[in-house]
Amino acid sequence: MDFMVSAETDIGIVKNTNQDSLSVKIIDTYQGRMAFAIVCDGMGGLQKGEVASATVIKAFDKWVNEQLPILTRQTLDQSVIFSQWKDIISGQNEIIGRYGDSQGIKLGTTVVAMLITQSECYIINVGDSRAYIINDDINQITQDQTFIAREIALGHMTPEQAKTDRRRNVLLQCVGASEKVYPDVFYLKSDINTVYMLCSDGLRHEITQEEIYTKLKPELLISNDIMTQNSKDLIELNKERMERDNISVALIRTF
Repeated sequence: MDFMVSAETDIGIVKNTNQDSLSVKIIDTYQGRMAFAIVCDGMGGLQKGEVASATVIKAFDKWVNEQLPILTRQTLDQSVIFSQWKDIISGQNEIIGRYGDSQGIKLGTTVVAMLITQSECYIINVGDSRAYIINDDINQITQDQTFIAREIALGHMTPEQAKTDRRRNVLLQCVGASEKVYPDVFYLKSDINTVYMLCSDGLRHEITQEEIYTKLKPELLISNDIMTQNSKDLIELNKERMERDNISVALIRTF
């Protein structure tokens, strides 16, 4: 199994700063090729959200460059991967929190990260950036850590009510602004001829999952140029519908 990847981000139509950060790469390892992607949506006073998101990206990139080669010398253990990822997030939560205290501001970031091997897929999530799997249809893998997602789960709110609720962007936790962070982790088998998508919440407020699927289904994404263009098309569609947030999408396509 091999991979194609793409990453696109846009400042959007309102904000002065793009506080999203993302990274996607293909890695050659002792266990064959792998792909890694991460999206972080920063937030904070004095336009410092980009500091939080970029800091977490750098920490995970360091793990890919330094720790993953060590782990792939033997059979991968999902408990080890998730433990190391949780340690990264916990450490970054403290570092960003201390920086915010020193500057007299609150800042933080969501994080959704994914590693795809020749047979497995590992995902970690904090906040409301999302991971999707796209093959015969499109399905959300992660669960939003937001006030309204919790209210819907508890039966206190319907999905239709949530779409217009003014608290729809209120996070239950994020890296850097929470005393403790409790990531969700997800494990599934990887599959050929499948698209894996990570995105910030700016990609999904104004367009439907069906519209995303129409542009990103595997049979369409036969080249990097098409992956890039179709991602840009979705970003532009969001902007046409007056999405106010930064917009980011990272894709891994297996073949």
